[in-house]
Amino acid sequence: MQAQLTATNLACRRGDRVLFQKLSFALSEGQALHITGANGIGKTTLMRALAGLSTPFVGGVQREGELGLLDERPALDLEQPLGKALGFWNRVDNCENPSEAQMRLGLDRLLEVPVRYLSTGQRKRAGLAALLSRKVPIWLLDEPLSGLDVAAIETVTRLIEKHVKSGGLTLIASHQRIEIEGLQSLELGDFVPSYAEWEEEE
Repeated sequence: MQAQLTATNLACRRGDRVLFQKLSFALSEGQALHITGANGIGKTTLMRALAGLSTPFVGGVQREGELGLLDERPALDLEQPLGKALGFWNRVDNCENPSEAQMRLGLDRLLEVPVRYLSTGQRKRAGLAALLSRKVPIWLLDEPLSGLDVAAIETVTRLIEKHVKSGGLTLIASHQRIEIEGLQSLELGDFVPSYAEWEEEE
């Protein structure tokens, strides 16, 4: 897999408030980075900036390779049965053998259930199944373990680990501990500026 993801001197803000600044990292094939930090510190804002869905306040993001973002909004039609909702994206992305991912994540018995009736954990697994089927080299996972039971956490963790060991690149934003061999860690709180520091640089 061809995969590179680099953040250089990154700063993001929400409204007039700078959430973090001076954030830099470089990841390539077979690497995974765990972004940690308290709720509200800016993990989701960072993930959206890395995915190209928002523009950083300062700095830049460089990427080589296709990416997929998994967050709390799996982009599935709430009124459709899960199978049809996933089928839409499988056709858009020209996925091969999507049923394999669905079975591995325990979704094969839920395909006739409307998405609106699925639990948070079931929707999270559905979003990951769609990501698995796309076979993109870069995964951006925002709280991938939230809402999952113990068995599902183990399944998802092993799938992430397999992706990395197969040459994929994964960035995980989560307040939960994740057991993956070789996982690097970055505490976002270390990049939160004091108001005095930011005003001085301005």
